[in-house]
Amino acid sequence: MNFGKNLQILRKMTNVTQEELAEKMNVSRQTVSKWELGTVLPEVEKLIELGEMFHCSLDQLLRDNMDFSNEAYSDIKIVTVEPFRYISYSVVSCEPEEDAITHVQRWAKRLNLENPTVIGWDFPKVSQEQRNVFHMHGYGAALVLGEGQDAGDIGAEIQSQDRQKYITITLKEVKGEEFTLIPNAYHALFTYMAINGIKEAQNRSVLPCYEHEYSDENGHEFMDIYIAIE
Repeated sequence: MNFGKNLQILRKMTNVTQEELAEKMNVSRQTVSKWELGTVLPEVEKLIELGEMFHCSLDQLLRDNMDFSNEAYSDIKIVTVEPFRYISYSVVSCEPEEDAITHVQRWAKRLNLENPTVIGWDFPKVSQEQRNVFHMHGYGAALVLGEGQDAGDIGAEIQSQDRQKYITITLKEVKGEEFTLIPNAYHALFTYMAINGIKEAQNRSVLPCYEHEYSDENGHEFMDIYIAIE
């Protein structure tokens, strides 16, 4: 059971002290401390109140691992992404991420772009048969164009992204742990949004979410994950 650790993380995410939480829950600070240490479990009524306060289910509160302190993760930030233009390619296959990104990287070579910016996102338009029978899923990738850059003879439609606010987290050295680190990163972002009352943007002229992989001058690999917010 992860309740004590989860409660401590949720409390700190909302910048609430033990004293303030104790006052809201009508208990003593010592009781909150015991909850977080795992020596005492709240009554069901108090658990329900905590779930409502932190916008999570009892199952999430009691069983989920909300410890996002792994050194692979950066702190969560809110940033404003300036407008940009891009050409994109989506594919449904057994390895759609690799297929889509490889395709877009070929575009970058055709346009003679050095250090191209490539972003990607899950492509949800996949049938149940493709998903369950053929183990296929979808992914979209895009090549971000520089100012004044055109698409040459590629034939892809140039799309525009408006100025938009995003919540973001950075992962380090993702390869080999993609199926753990990336879902946990999204979980961290959505948890932070829920307990701080931050809503996803409903703007159709921007990408609702995307990922950006890159390397620094020392060869360390990073991934930034972005979710559009209001």
